[in-house]
Amino acid sequence: MGAEPALPPDPHLSPASAVADQLGVDPRHGLTDPQVEARRLAHGPNRLAEAAARSWLSRLTDPFRDFMIVVLLAAAVLSGLIGDLVDTIAILVIVLLNAGISIVQEWRADRAMQSLRQLATPQATVRRAGRDCTVETEHLVPGDVVLLQAGNLVPADLRLHDVAQLRVDESALTGESVASDKDIDHLPQGEHPLGDRHNMAFRGTLVTHGRAAGLVVATGTSTQIGQVALLLAQALDRSTPLQRRLAAFGKRLSLVVLAICVLVFGIGVLRGEPVLLMALTAISLAVAAIPEALPAVVTVLLALGARRLVRVNALVRRLPAVETLGSVSTICSDKTGTLTLNKMHVRHVDALDDPPDELLRACALCNDASAQEGEWIGDPTETALMERALAHGIDIPALQAQWPRCHEWPFDAERKRMTTLHRRGAGWRAYIKGAPESLLARCDWRAAEAGRLPLDRDDILRRAEAMASQGMRVLAIACHDGDQPVAQQSADDFERGLTLLGLVGLIDPPRPEAQAAIAQCHQAGVRVVMITGDHPATALAIGTELGIATAGAHRVLTGADLAAMNDAQLGLEVTRVPIYARMDPAQKIRIVRALQAHGQFVAMTGDGVNDAPALKAADIGVAMGLGGTDVAREAASLVLLDDNFATIVGAVREGRRIFDNIRKFIRYALTGNSGEIWVLLLAPLLALPTPLLPIHILWVNLVTDGLPGLALAAEPAERGVMQRPPRPPDESVFAHGLWQHTLWVGLLIGGLCLAVQAWALADGNAHWQTMVFTTLTVTQMAHILAIRSETESLFSQGLSSNRPLTAAVAMTLALQMATIYVPWLQPLFRTQALSALELALCLGCGAVVLAAVECEKAWRRR
Repeated sequence: MGAEPALPPDPHLSPASAVADQLGVDPRHGLTDPQVEARRLAHGPNRLAEAAARSWLSRLTDPFRDFMIVVLLAAAVLSGLIGDLVDTIAILVIVLLNAGISIVQEWRADRAMQSLRQLATPQATVRRAGRDCTVETEHLVPGDVVLLQAGNLVPADLRLHDVAQLRVDESALTGESVASDKDIDHLPQGEHPLGDRHNMAFRGTLVTHGRAAGLVVATGTSTQIGQVALLLAQALDRSTPLQRRLAAFGKRLSLVVLAICVLVFGIGVLRGEPVLLMALTAISLAVAAIPEALPAVVTVLLALGARRLVRVNALVRRLPAVETLGSVSTICSDKTGTLTLNKMHVRHVDALDDPPDELLRACALCNDASAQEGEWIGDPTETALMERALAHGIDIPALQAQWPRCHEWPFDAERKRMTTLHRRGAGWRAYIKGAPESLLARCDWRAAEAGRLPLDRDDILRRAEAMASQGMRVLAIACHDGDQPVAQQSADDFERGLTLLGLVGLIDPPRPEAQAAIAQCHQAGVRVVMITGDHPATALAIGTELGIATAGAHRVLTGADLAAMNDAQLGLEVTRVPIYARMDPAQKIRIVRALQAHGQFVAMTGDGVNDAPALKAADIGVAMGLGGTDVAREAASLVLLDDNFATIVGAVREGRRIFDNIRKFIRYALTGNSGEIWVLLLAPLLALPTPLLPIHILWVNLVTDGLPGLALAAEPAERGVMQRPPRPPDESVFAHGLWQHTLWVGLLIGGLCLAVQAWALADGNAHWQTMVFTTLTVTQMAHILAIRSETESLFSQGLSSNRPLTAAVAMTLALQMATIYVPWLQPLFRTQALSALELALCLGCGAVVLAAVECEKAWRRR
């Protein structure tokens, strides 16, 4: 037996007979059993390749390679060494939580691949050795002759060679709303998008009408859907902006803290302080200076944000995605089902005999859609025509009873027409619908109030072209009366001398809320780009209507245009082109990566199998929950439960709020920590005794970073949060004056503590250490109240707009008072009860910090 034939490279460009010859098969008889066995060995089973699963050990160790996690583990060890088991346990819980999130994220990606594998039909009807039989889909091989009928999922990529009125729903693969009419004619040489390959049926698509036979030309990963699976496997998860910022922050902070702790230890020892005390002080300072609560605060912020998003119909599948939304600078949106309703509607009726009663009666009668439980079921175009007739006031059941159908010539791709014959008294009336270029050639007359007039075909064609240029699918509707028997006539003979009733324009209309949502995106500095598998004219019409593009000012880039470009050329176009049409899955990824190469943070929305690789390649993938496929939902980080593009705007707002609150926590934690560092660093330089004991440092770290820091998660969004541009991808968390604020307010807190210490020592006050301890806590509580907004005054915000924070501050102050005034706690914390004057002095220092930060915000508002 000779070598098995290779798969035809472009079967859509060759006649079906030539493809059969290449595959070494006679379509009338199919393959023999020996041929099937040999080809199965050569090409493998018809299933998607499964990558080797990663070991659980590898999955568990990955999260612990992050630098911030290593720093936290080191802090846990130090806490254990000084006997602070509470901090040790808290840090370990945080680390394990992060590891769990990482493992869940990888499990989600694995499920996306499993959903892809389930898209194949379990069985298929094939012709082998001259007999039709049913086989497992997995057992199909190149050259098999597959028989299709309405309701079948296509089991492999097929080159059709026998077609009878076949229509296939390819929306999951190409994004087109309308089922594709199929034929057997080969296409001219050149590039043809998947949606234009009318002689092909692709694996995973659905046969909605008719029947066909086709030759298997690709199986397994060689199919178009198999290529999507490979792209999905190759698309690596990008780290989020927050993850990158926190990693850089953790590295810098750790080095700075280490240097300061060594300096504090060295100065103390040189001054004659006990080595053990200074070692414990330096270790306590290291534990306090690293904001170990930061991962917990971030997790809580993201979790609460995810909960808030569910209330507005957005389900978060990957927690870091919540914050990533706030960084998004470009949203690449699929058209069908995302920006549009994914349901055909009649947009325009051009009746030649006004009013359009007769035209809409024809639309209802020349129609195979049926009503089931209050909904029209059938071809999307026909259901749209029925809905338009019903909206016009036509009683469709009564009309069908009055005009019973007695004969029909069904639609086929070659004629591009459908004709139904209805009894009318002693005679009949025929209604015909079809493509204008096909039907107008059969019309001699046009309907008019006086009966009928000669048809001006050029005028009608101009009208049809004008409607098509607005993205509508145009149908011509005609009628024909007679009283002679016609049932034995062919459609070609009967469909002559017709009277044109008018034109109907249909479109998958934009979602009502999409235009306002896109306007809000533009206002927030977020660019919206449409990427679709649909026709360029349709894409431009919808894009113009939604405000994505301006007619005449923007071009539509097609898949063929993009295929001819190298990456450098695409890089020049990608910042200017707002609409991409006739795109395949690999091209969608190219667009996403080209935008990312320009420093854009990209959100990709979609609902089809064809969108899944781009959803995963984007910085954040957003899938449709109602009309989307399982594959798209599993590949995405965010799922819109209402399939509403406008929900993304609310999600972007929430993402910005969360990042603002994370910055507020960093501002608060680092300022407080720097205050502690200044106190311990400057005291020996000013010839003051060590102002704080290790227990004081750890207590302040516990009560101030804990509940008050977490309560910042409840802070509402800043005013104007959606009137500012997105954050630059490489922007540091210290941008916009955060590090300067941390430095000067920390120095102010440290200076106030040392001033209180110096005053108390000069006055001979034995309570000086308790006063420093209390001043440090009070000033940090004043600071957290002042930084609730970067610009708005606390006095205009009020304390009631974040009740959890107000309660946390009150509880922290109460706990601090307990360490001072509860007798059995005094020995533990080495404190003494303060007089009213001493306590008032400590509270006054808090007021100074509050007033100073309010002055800074007033300066920012100028």
